[in-house]
Amino acid sequence: MTRADPYRVLGVSRGATTAEIKAAHRALVKQHHPDAGAGDGTWIIALNAAWELLRDQEARQRYDNCTQGGNGPAAAPGRRRRRAVDADAALDLWLQQVYAPVDRLLGQVLDPFALQLQELSADPYDDELMAVFCAYLERSGAQLDRAETLFRSLPCPASARGFGLSLYHCLSGVQDAFAELERYTAGYVDSYLHDGGEMIREARQRRQRLQAQLPT
Repeated sequence: MTRADPYRVLGVSRGATTAEIKAAHRALVKQHHPDAGAGDGTWIIALNAAWELLRDQEARQRYDNCTQGGNGPAAAPGRRRRRAVDADAALDLWLQQVYAPVDRLLGQVLDPFALQLQELSADPYDDELMAVFCAYLERSGAQLDRAETLFRSLPCPASARGFGLSLYHCLSGVQDAFAELERYTAGYVDSYLHDGGEMIREARQRRQRLQAQLPT
């Protein structure tokens, strides 16, 4: 009896709340208690065992995961199908809520860079041109902050872990590139501008590879 389905023992559904399970246990204990002339206490043992399992949320979750409706090994193919569907749904959600907006923000930062640099190159010491370039850097910094917040908002599914890591490296590379560009605007040190430009070039290539390797 102690190995019986605890839900059946207590007469509750698998979706029952802890309060409902507790109420069912209490009512059945009163009904089957030996003091009420209801047998030798065997049912009480089973009822208490069922209650102890289902009152513990972690133990209940483990039981539910193992049994998946009490169908035993025969349910394994169904469980695998459900897990596959769940994994696909998690990937779709991550692609929609994390990758797509992060990629869009990266594009808004990277795509204008060449034109912004070209305009600045006309005369890096011109205050108005430098002010325009600095405004671009400031806007880009805000967009990169939003991209990082989005990236951290939802864990990357296991099936796309490598892809997610590449996206993180792409985002980090762009952040590092703009840090170099900001150093350039503070002191006109050409090496900062060169290094920042090279890092942006590498980030653009990584972004293109990500777009070509989009998981499905």
